[in-house]
Amino acid sequence: MPAGYAKLRNEFSLIETIDPPKCDRMKIAIGSDHAGFRYKEKIKEMLRSAGHEVIDFGTDSEEPCDYPLFIRPVAEAVAHNEVERGIVLGGSGNGEAITANRIVGVRCGLCWNEQLAKWNRAHNDGNVLSLGQRTISEEEALHIVNVWLETPFEGGRHTHRIYLIDHPEATANS
Repeated sequence: MPAGYAKLRNEFSLIETIDPPKCDRMKIAIGSDHAGFRYKEKIKEMLRSAGHEVIDFGTDSEEPCDYPLFIRPVAEAVAHNEVERGIVLGGSGNGEAITANRIVGVRCGLCWNEQLAKWNRAHNDGNVLSLGQRTISEEEALHIVNVWLETPFEGGRHTHRIYLIDHPEATANS
């Protein structure tokens, strides 16, 4: 690595180099534990610069904390239609996705690349995105968020599957 590269790289924000999502402005809930805090702050900055309204449910630092305290309110805001989408972050994103999916009406997907983000939205009408700060780069996280926000639900054959997720009693008749 050339001398001074790290210093030069830190003089600009990745957000300035990534195009904002090309989608209608939304109200988006976001929350993380300590292990996802840094990316949460970067994602908030990108979303706000694109004109989205962002509701931050915490945490407010990298001090160790219990992720359900910050993830559940994001999922509940989505389930109660207080926001259009939610984004949750942690070290791996696994516990955050599990927590969010405990709330009826939430379809949270853990995405570690852009293709998974597309499928989460297009096939599952995902309304909460989970990211693991320890598993992807900041640049990847920002791109995944953009793809996830820009991708519409395809409907069609996927609509019945979403119905079956939300109505388990109907699966006996399928």
